[in-house]
Amino acid sequence: MAPSDRTPEVDTNSRRKRPNRLEQAITNPGAVKINVTGAFIVDDEPRSKSPVEAEGVHYENKDIRLPHHTGVVSHVAVDIGGTLAKLVYFTRELNSADNGGRLNFLNFETHRIDLCINFIRQLKEEHEKSNGSNSEGLCVVATGGGAYKYYDRLKNELNVNILREEEMECLIIGLDFFITEIPNEVFRYTGGDDEPLEYAEARPDVYPYLLVNIGSGVSIIKVSGPRQFERVGGTHLGGGTFWGIMSLLTGARTFDEMLAMADRGDNSAVDMLVGDIYGMDYTKIGLKSTAIASTFGKVLRLKNDAERGAEDGEGLIRGDPGEANDSSRGVKPNPEDMSRSLLYAISNNIGQIAYLQSEKHSVEHIYFGGSFIRGHRQTMNTLSYAIRFWSKGKKQAYFLRHEGYLGAVGAFIRRQPENWGRRNSVDEVIAPQAVRTLVQNKDILQQHDRSSSDL
Repeated sequence: MAPSDRTPEVDTNSRRKRPNRLEQAITNPGAVKINVTGAFIVDDEPRSKSPVEAEGVHYENKDIRLPHHTGVVSHVAVDIGGTLAKLVYFTRELNSADNGGRLNFLNFETHRIDLCINFIRQLKEEHEKSNGSNSEGLCVVATGGGAYKYYDRLKNELNVNILREEEMECLIIGLDFFITEIPNEVFRYTGGDDEPLEYAEARPDVYPYLLVNIGSGVSIIKVSGPRQFERVGGTHLGGGTFWGIMSLLTGARTFDEMLAMADRGDNSAVDMLVGDIYGMDYTKIGLKSTAIASTFGKVLRLKNDAERGAEDGEGLIRGDPGEANDSSRGVKPNPEDMSRSLLYAISNNIGQIAYLQSEKHSVEHIYFGGSFIRGHRQTMNTLSYAIRFWSKGKKQAYFLRHEGYLGAVGAFIRRQPENWGRRNSVDEVIAPQAVRTLVQNKDILQQHDRSSSDL
């Protein structure tokens, strides 16, 4: 995953015996040798000039422009989770001044996997039209649980080669790529009105870090180096929980609709706050009056008050006046209030678990990824506050512009040509150059330390 000047040493005698295509693969390790020189996120122009349009497709409108990559890319990558299927593909822009291209990001609800398959089929047709029927056919690199669940369907309906990649490994490869290669990708959420996002520069000390990946559920992964990782924890209370409970409590059906409801809500209408108990801040233990003491803690009291009010002929509290004579139906809080309360509950829970894992494993940097976040300010603010609160300001939460596409991007850059790499001839660790340089420098320092200790 690097420009052509990032090349390992190769035995020249063996190179003369290999076909030209394989020679190029060895000389330039990586699947498609994507040239990321000058890469940037597109913010100031309409969505990608994609060759495909389809109803029911959610484009992210934050393509990554690759002005110096001009080669043909003959694969797409899809990360199929329990809730969303995330797709990444490359498009050439032959009419642009630099003749480069861009990475496109879009997703589909997993239960509508047919939309995703149809979209990939259109990409396949466009690939053949643009590059000729004799060119290398389009390949699909799949990761996530759906890479196994839908493998047969993908292969049969698309009639393409399907390569399956391990989910956790793809997540880390994708995150390493974003951290080290893409400017203005990683940021801290400050919550300020003028500059709510504070972009983080790439650090030389990338490792170790925690990745808290929030999808349908939550996985917390400690990363110690390229391909050195372990899942250290998680929780089943994640994005799927929010989506599922909200669909029961409200009429909302899409995740974005639920987040919009949370923006309009007031959680204090249903949550029991510290101020509801103490009448003031609980300063001795550092809790403000607005801190949540119990999620949905007021609902039972509201219900009881409503029933008593109905018996007295006063009508339901916060309910429909037309239901005043039907006390058995109880009170139904405002859907917006419930949405905000539930969003806070899940986000606070994840933030606290993430902090505890960072303490247990002595990790300072915590990255939050996954489609649950969606760049939503309340969610990022809650996660950031939780990390700052529990660490007493010593740790910070980091977010990404493409937080939901770590696995898909990892799979995209993980693909290797036929008869090459770990499957056959060469075992090459694919990692961003900044990461490889860091590891090499550490190895040199460790060797120097061992040599010094022997003197």
